Amino acid sequence: MKAITNYKYGGPEVLKLEEIDRPTPQENEVLVKIKATAINPLDWHVMRGIPYFMRLMTGIAKPTKFNILGADVAGTVEQVGDKVRQLKVGDNVFGDIFNFGLGGLSEYVRVKEEGLVVMPENISFEEAAAVPVAALTALNGLRKFGPISSGQKILINGASGGVGTFAVQIAKIYDAHVTGVCSTTNLELVKSIGADEVIDYTNEDLPQSGRKYDLIFDAVGNLSLADYKNLLSEEGRCAVVGFGGVGHMIRAGLLGGKKIKMVDFKANQRDMNELKNLLASGKISSVIDRSYPLEEAAKAMRYLETGRAKGKVIISIAQ
Repeated sequence: MKAITNYKYGGPEVLKLEEIDRPTPQENEVLVKIKATAINPLDWHVMRGIPYFMRLMTGIAKPTKFNILGADVAGTVEQVGDKVRQLKVGDNVFGDIFNFGLGGLSEYVRVKEEGLVVMPENISFEEAAAVPVAALTALNGLRKFGPISSGQKILINGASGGVGTFAVQIAKIYDAHVTGVCSTTNLELVKSIGADEVIDYTNEDLPQSGRKYDLIFDAVGNLSLADYKNLLSEEGRCAVVGFGGVGHMIRAGLLGGKKIKMVDFKANQRDMNELKNLLASGKISSVIDRSYPLEEAAKAMRYLETGRAKGKVIISIAQ
């Protein structure tokens, strides 16, 4: 099968298209014929081996655990192990496979069945591939301090990105009052997915605006602890997505106390099935910026690293 491999740390130039052996599923695994995958900041951090503490789990001098990137997958079950009970050959599935070793940038991947759920019938493989990591991050981040309540004032920083576009939509399902923060070029996009207000960070000094929020969902990590203090209501809380900068993560984690927490979660079928139902009902949908063929994965990664993607960047895998 064809796969994009990486055997050393570095920029997108380390990604190589190769022919490798197709994996064989074990008794509790399925073999998925991948139709589409999405790339995430997680992928380019693993690719570059930064921040350096990540190398404790990926390999110190070179990547030894993850040699094929891609946590988001959508495709069709090609083969099932003897102990697989939930899925069958021919099922269209999607999921976050980070906990099973990545592998989305390839034509086939083997995954334990608990890493996948059946796709809703009303979306494409590309739309499904855009969902898992980003939407799970948004769902768990918004709930970091408990259920979302009607009328709650929520600020979403980075509202036009992969995580942010799902966060806006999920928050609106619970009738929260959502304010999205983005650049000038993305104002209409964020309005179109349901934000009640949109702030152009290039034209407004938000932390000095006097606005107050019950929950800040920071998908970018470019706000300081002082900014959070200025923007949070008396009982307000802040959920911060990782990789906004190591220093920021440390400050938020160690100095934020009970008001500021990092978003962490483990992908699970319960949350994935909730997202599946929201997709099936049309309450959320994927925002896709660009789609690239597998052989242009390095080009796709370069674009993702610019930080300018509106929604998700997809790799379509022709079979």
